[in-house]
Amino acid sequence: MVQTAVSARAGAPVPGQIGKYPIIREVGRGSTGAVYLSHDPFFGRDVAIKVYRHVSDDDPQQARIARKMFINEAQMVGRLQHPNILPIYDAGEEDGLYYVVMEHVQRARTLEAYCRPDNLLPVEDVVQVVFKVARALHYAHKRGVIHRDIKPSNIMLTHDNDVRIIDFGIALRSDSDTSRIEGIAGSPSYMSPEQVQSLEITPATDLYSLGAVLYELLTGFRPFRSSSLARLLNQIVYATPPPIHTLRLGIPEALEDVVAVALQKRPADRHSSGSEFAARLSEAYAQFRVQPPAHDLRGRFALLRQLSFFHDFSETDIRELLRAADWREYAADERIVREGERDDRFYVIVSGTCAVEARDRDLGALGPGDCFGESSYISGATRNVGVRTHAPSTILSVSATLLEQASPQCQLRFMKVFLRTLLRRLQGANGTWT
Repeated sequence: MVQTAVSARAGAPVPGQIGKYPIIREVGRGSTGAVYLSHDPFFGRDVAIKVYRHVSDDDPQQARIARKMFINEAQMVGRLQHPNILPIYDAGEEDGLYYVVMEHVQRARTLEAYCRPDNLLPVEDVVQVVFKVARALHYAHKRGVIHRDIKPSNIMLTHDNDVRIIDFGIALRSDSDTSRIEGIAGSPSYMSPEQVQSLEITPATDLYSLGAVLYELLTGFRPFRSSSLARLLNQIVYATPPPIHTLRLGIPEALEDVVAVALQKRPADRHSSGSEFAARLSEAYAQFRVQPPAHDLRGRFALLRQLSFFHDFSETDIRELLRAADWREYAADERIVREGERDDRFYVIVSGTCAVEARDRDLGALGPGDCFGESSYISGATRNVGVRTHAPSTILSVSATLLEQASPQCQLRFMKVFLRTLLRRLQGANGTWT
């Protein structure tokens, strides 16, 4: 039985327990139901439970929609396992209440907070957030899932600025017809032209919506705005949004071009995939970063040429990597990567020494020409160890996404070196993944 308790929200009833999950408090409420904080006694973790509106609601149409949304999300249990997609652990029905159990992210907020002109994120942070969302959408699309409602309120930031895509209630799945919910196609301001016209929905629809989110995060304004829904939908189909640089000074042209491609009217004219969207963001970021003077580039090339890591690289390969990579100076005792974190970057030590650690235990040292980050080859893998500097160090890093855009020759050399490094590490007494 579902027990009830007194709600802190206008006297609305709050379940005392749903299934095996004791309810701690209500943390959110929307048109289709409420979200509660609970604790999973079996796994020993806090969870969020989304409870959909009761099927006997006075509005039968809304009740049908809530049930279909529940079925949609229930069928996502264990299906999408990506670090930037909020995982769904469980789902069920009890005494007419439909519920799904999800990860609870403490101190999380959505991107809605950063869609005002007076509260915008730094451009670099926007690029990093949208990059992660694009990669996560690529993962979902490859598994036959189209979100269909990408918007700022469905993209969550954790307390350490990591990303979670949430709310797959109206998603389309290639292996099911139950996701076709009449009367719901997304949120109007972020809908693609094909959604507005009830045309075929493809992964390009999500990429359009992500482009609209990127536009708003950069400017504080949605691409199309109108007090009339009919005029808004007409603009989405036929109009061109105001150029970003007219709304916010200092936006790099390369980044504005990425948004322009994402917001193309024809799906075929947009980025071909979430992976390509992410790659174009990385390329744009590399262009608008502060570039070193030419003499610094020559000096960096000379330093890399001396490292054993680059002995098999051609001059062209090294220059290609320099254009794509980050070059960063670290102070002594500064953390580079943390144990248990996820990222997609590879690292090469140019100068200095670094310590490899796990559970506060020193596993060894790395020096100039050594590399780490080979777990980036495994999608979603976490670092088994952490790396920090012993002494002031210079580190070259490059994302796996940008590496995918490099020439085949450059990619092959990089993979060979990292494979060789991994084999040596596995053969050693303290072989570990970094």
